[in-house]
Order: sequence, then structure tokens, then C-alpha cells
Amino acid sequence: MWGVRPMSRKSGPAVNRRQLGAELRRLREKAGLRSEAVARELGCSMTRISRIETGKGGAVAKPDDVRRLCALYGVTAEHQVEMLLDMLAGSQQPGWWESYGDVLPSGLEVYVGLETDALAEKAWEPLLVHGLLQTPEYARAVIESWNDHRPSDIDALVELRTQRQEVLFRTADPLELWIVLDEAAVRRPIGGASVMREQLLRVVEVSALPNVTVQVLPYAKGGHPGLGGAFSLMEFEADDPVVYVESQAGNLYLQKRPEVRRFVSTLDLLRAMALAPDDTRALLRDAAEEMR
Repeated sequence: MWGVRPMSRKSGPAVNRRQLGAELRRLREKAGLRSEAVARELGCSMTRISRIETGKGGAVAKPDDVRRLCALYGVTAEHQVEMLLDMLAGSQQPGWWESYGDVLPSGLEVYVGLETDALAEKAWEPLLVHGLLQTPEYARAVIESWNDHRPSDIDALVELRTQRQEVLFRTADPLELWIVLDEAAVRRPIGGASVMREQLLRVVEVSALPNVTVQVLPYAKGGHPGLGGAFSLMEFEADDPVVYVESQAGNLYLQKRPEVRRFVSTLDLLRAMALAPDDTRALLRDAAEEMR
């Protein structure tokens, strides 16, 4: 399928970084220490401590940092220290996407890392076919439509988007994907009729995989809870879910439980309003035929 090769699944740097941060935060709170005191002890800013504990913002802990934090938090068992150091080592392994660092839009490396590590992704797409379902030709047309990419970067960005799709075909625990598309994403002929026809047939093909579900929310439903824009909910084996919201004003990663619950409720309502998967495939085939 489009040159995608199977791969195995293992925890990547994004999940290891978040797990390490969450455990360090738990140990700090258990010790009754505030971030200010920890920052003074390490001789760094509170911002750096926050970024280490959330696994975001590019802050990188060092082995000496981990050992000093363990001493500060009263962690004396060597096996527990070694566990944290193993998490640190795993968080510093380069992800496959880092070879695209020169062309990756700011902040998107976090999303790709989370998507690679996730067990499941559920998303609402009101305007475009989701990136994990895009053909190279459709992806190219989308990327070329934006004005913030250099022409010389387009080939690499299309390749990156195609390689992201390997999570659907990996040999161990392929990503469980559930996409709800607005009918507008189906009807807009991105790249022209021929490109769009192949794209719709691609969605039909991939939706037949046991780990992929696609639904379309038809125009006839009128107003709906997804009018606020696209978002993705990523779920992990041993970590809290993350909601990703992309906008021209910047990318948001939401982890607080009330925020996540709000998006889970929205997605549940959209899935209930959308066509069943079999009816969706029929609509997609009809739309593809209309693109001839």
C-alpha cells in the first residue's frame, strides 16, 4: 500500500520523556517540595523544571540531574534510580522524524512523536482528509496550498507525511485509528478531480483494515459540536491521553482531565451523528465516481 513498510512498535522518546517527567513530579509532590525549591537546588529556572516534568518544551534532563533530584526527594533505592535513568536514556533516543528536522513546522515534532507512540488516535477533521489517510498526491496539493513552506521543502514534507502512515501497518500493535470526516472534506477537490478521486478510494481501502474506522458526518446534519475545528485525541498504554488542537495561532497539547473529557464528549457526539462505517464507504465510492 503506497510503499508503506511494516514496522514493530516500541515506546519512543516522547512517551519516555512524559513518563519520566510525570514520575519526577510525583516524587517531588510526595516529598512536599515546590518547584521553586527544586529550581534553586539545581541552579536553574522554574520553567526548566516545569518543562522536564511535563515532557515538553525541549528541556533535556541529564543523568546528574536525575540523581540529584532523587537525593533531594529521598529516593535511595538504587533500582528506582536506575529505572528513572532508563527512562531518561529512552527519552533521548532519536525519533525517526528527527531526520526531517529542517522542514518540520515548529511544534509538529511533538505531535509526530506522540502519534508514533500512541495505541489509539481518534480525530475530527472538518476540512481535510486526515494526514494518516492521505495519498502523496493529495498531501502535496495540501502542502502547496499553504504559503509558509519553501518549494524546496515540499518533497520532504510529503515523504514525512507518508512515513507517518507506517503506524497503521506495523507488525505489533498497529495504531487503532478512528476518524470522523465532515462531508466538506470529501467534496472539496483538493488537487483536482483526479487526485481527489484517488484520495477517496484510498480512504475506502484503508478503512477496510481491522484497526481503522472512518465515518463521514453528512451535510444534512446541519450544525454540530465539531464546528470549533479539528482535533486529535491520542491514547497510550501507560500514560494519560493527550488532545492535540492545531490552529494558525499555534499548536495546543491538552492533558488536564476536564479538558480531555470535553473533547472526548465532543467526539462521541460526532460519532453518533455520523454515518455508519459501511454507509460511509458507500458515500465515498459515490463521491469518487462523481470525480471522474
